[in-house]
Amino acid sequence: MTSLLRFFVKLIDNLNEQIGRATTWLTTILVLVFCYDVLMRYVFDASSVAMFELEWHLFSIIFLMGAGYTLKHDRHVRVDVFYAKFSPSGKAWVNLLGVVFFLIPFCIIIFKGAIPYIALSLRIDEGSSDAGGLPHRYIIKTFMFLGFFFLMLQGFAVFCKSLLVILGDKVKGSSHHLPNE
Repeated sequence: MTSLLRFFVKLIDNLNEQIGRATTWLTTILVLVFCYDVLMRYVFDASSVAMFELEWHLFSIIFLMGAGYTLKHDRHVRVDVFYAKFSPSGKAWVNLLGVVFFLIPFCIIIFKGAIPYIALSLRIDEGSSDAGGLPHRYIIKTFMFLGFFFLMLQGFAVFCKSLLVILGDKVKGSSHHLPNE
């Protein structure tokens, strides 16, 4: 059973690692888009609704697609006042219960809301409500679903890592460690 859990963890960790690394390149693109927009706005006194929307679309994609990667590397926001003092087993229990009672239910709520939201947008081929804005708004809305899907998947990996620690199986390897150990 532990080898199956380890395989599952490695698969999800590798997937979110690749997605996270690919997503980091979008930050460079976002900076270039910002620079172009600032140059056009303040030097040439020309602004574009499409550029402004592209900026927030890119930021949204970075935030959403980077969530699983952030969880994998334990870089999410958490108050560590008590957690930092816990034993590895105590941390594993906190992580396991946090995934089961908070992360997965929250992701499911997002899925239930996002699916009809995306479907309607696709059905009506929703575009920007602003003149000159970007078309095909369903594309950015789909990233909402994808981001939370990969976050939930990483949550399952955290669950498995925690379970391995609770069962007394030391999780080895840099991509298989429990956060804050």
